[in-house]
Amino acid sequence: MTGRERLHCAFAHIQPDYPPVDFFSTPEITQGLRNHFRTQDDDQILEALGVDIRYVNPPYIGPPLEKFNDGSEIDVWGIRKKPMPNEYGDYAEPVNFPFAGWVKIDDAEKYLWPRPDWYDYSAIQKLYRRYEDLAVATGGFYVQDFINSIAYGRGVEQVLIDIALDDPVYHFIVEKRHRFYMEVIGRTLEAAKGRIDFVLCGDDFGTQRDLLLSPETFDRIFAPLKKEFFDMVHSYGAKVSHHSCGSTVKLFPRFIEMGMDALQTIQPKASGMDPYELKKKFGERITLHGAVDVQGWLQKASASEIRREIFRLSEEVGVGGGYILSPSHNFQPDTPIENVLSVYRSIFEFRGMTVPF
Repeated sequence: MTGRERLHCAFAHIQPDYPPVDFFSTPEITQGLRNHFRTQDDDQILEALGVDIRYVNPPYIGPPLEKFNDGSEIDVWGIRKKPMPNEYGDYAEPVNFPFAGWVKIDDAEKYLWPRPDWYDYSAIQKLYRRYEDLAVATGGFYVQDFINSIAYGRGVEQVLIDIALDDPVYHFIVEKRHRFYMEVIGRTLEAAKGRIDFVLCGDDFGTQRDLLLSPETFDRIFAPLKKEFFDMVHSYGAKVSHHSCGSTVKLFPRFIEMGMDALQTIQPKASGMDPYELKKKFGERITLHGAVDVQGWLQKASASEIRREIFRLSEEVGVGGGYILSPSHNFQPDTPIENVLSVYRSIFEFRGMTVPF
C-alpha cells in the first residue's frame, strides 16, 4: 500500500497493511535529526523515517511581519512572541498581549485583523505534487484554536474568565478567528482540487485529570463552530483530525456526533486517555491519531520497550483501521534522539522492512 492508501484505510476503519505513520516535533528534536542525517532538508528526514504524511500550507505573502533583536517576532494576529529558555531549549511565549485591554466590542473592531488574501493559494498544487503517493494534509494545531491562541493575545486567566462569563469581546475574537480559518482552509482545499486528504486543526479542551470546561459550555460556545468547520472540510472530500491535549474522553460522543474524523494527541497519561481502552470504546467511530507517549515515557524508555509498545499499538489500536501512529504531541526536547529513531526503527521492523538508518 502507498502512504495515502494507508491513511484512507485508517479514516475508513478498514484494515490497512500497516497503520499510517505521522511525525510531530519541537525545533530542538528537528535539529537533532538534521544533525543525525546530515541534511537540512526535512523532507529527506521524513522519507528516511518512513513517515506517510506531509503537511502543506499556502505561503504567506502579506505585510512584512516584524522581527526584533531579542529574537521575538510578530505573527499575523499582531502577537509578539519571544523565545523563553527552559531546561532543555526554549518556547515562544507572548510578550505584548494586544487583546488584553479590550472591554468593549468597539475596541476589537478597530484592530487590524489578518486577511485570508495574505496567503498564496496558487502555490498549493506545486507543493503537493512533490509527494506523489504520500498522504497530504494542511493546517496545524493553530487552526481555529479558540483557547490557547486567543490567550496569547488576551492572557490565559482572562480567556478562562471570558468563557465562564460569556464575554462578548471574547466571542467577537472567536468569530474573527473562525471566519478567517474557514476561508483560509476552504481556499486551500479549493486550490488543491481534491489532493489534500485531511485538515489538522486544534483546541485544548482537557487538563491532565479532566475537562478544562464543562460539556455544556463546549456545546454552547465551541460545538457549533467546530461542526461548521468540519462540514466545510467534508464538502471538499477531505477529513478532519482535531488536536486536543489532556483528558477529553467525556467529549468523545460529542466529537463523533459533530463529525470529527480523528482526534490527534491521545495522551496516554491523561485521565481516561489510554489508547487501548479508547479503541475498545470508540475505535469503530473515530480514528485515534497519536498515542506514543512523549510525556515522560519515551524520554526514559529502552529500545526494547519502545519496540514492544510500537508493535502493540500497531497490532491492537491499529486493528481494523482507525489509527494513525505518531507521538502523542511533538517529540519533546528532553528526548534522546536515539529514542526518537527507535520509534521509527520499530515501525520498519513491524512492517518487516530493512531499517535504513
